[in-house]
Amino acid sequence: MLPYSTRPTAEAILSAVPALAPYARPAVLLHPTPGTPGPCDSSVAGPLLWPADEPWPYCSVPEAPGTSGLPPTAMIPVVQVFRRDAPGDWWPGDADVFQLLWCPNEHWDPPAPHADVSPVVEIRWRRTADLPRTPFPAPAPLRQEEEDHGFSPSPCLLTPVPLTDFPYPGSLPDDVAQDVERLVAATADDGHGDLVTRVAGCKFGGWPTWHLTGPGRVDCRTCDSPMDLLFTVASDDATNINVGRWGDLRVFACPTDTEHGYEFDLH
Repeated sequence: MLPYSTRPTAEAILSAVPALAPYARPAVLLHPTPGTPGPCDSSVAGPLLWPADEPWPYCSVPEAPGTSGLPPTAMIPVVQVFRRDAPGDWWPGDADVFQLLWCPNEHWDPPAPHADVSPVVEIRWRRTADLPRTPFPAPAPLRQEEEDHGFSPSPCLLTPVPLTDFPYPGSLPDDVAQDVERLVAATADDGHGDLVTRVAGCKFGGWPTWHLTGPGRVDCRTCDSPMDLLFTVASDDATNINVGRWGDLRVFACPTDTEHGYEFDLH
């Protein structure tokens, strides 16, 4: 059974709490299933379609103060998603492939915009028309945390689950939050205590989860605009990913200008 299969529809949620309508955001949950993905599959830790003339990304950021970060180590594929599986306004231009790679090491003080105590991340947007049909042979990392540390994903296929997401009740006006909390209590099941807000898991779009603190705001370093959640890499037994305290690595993007870059947050 796919996650959130017992979740009320967006129409039912908004019928129960009409004041939630301005806060609705589209999302596509990407449910992982262990398997053997091919280069043209949406996947975790699968082979990537990669331009033959583009150098593979390496990381030379030190893991901790006093270390050198040398020799530079190859980044590893974390996620590849095709637009057909996760359509939405988050795709720039005519890009139809999203790729996220990271350094398989924990960095305590990485340069901005990366999150403290997390892997350094690289993102690529591609057009399939520009890519070869055979995967690039990714080089093995020279420096790598032990595989059970949580930064060495296990291969999984991704099944898309489109839905409408709603924010953490604590960020809503009190009267709306109370109505949402009543709905959450009425619809909770054994697998998910909250089926209504902050859909958990690997996903495009939607609202960020908040595991450790109350909701916060992530601002663009270029224009100070509030940034939107673009993508979430979630800790998961199937993928063998464990970031933070069994949390999420979130990618935020500026809604004003895609050239302003990203902000990475670990929570």
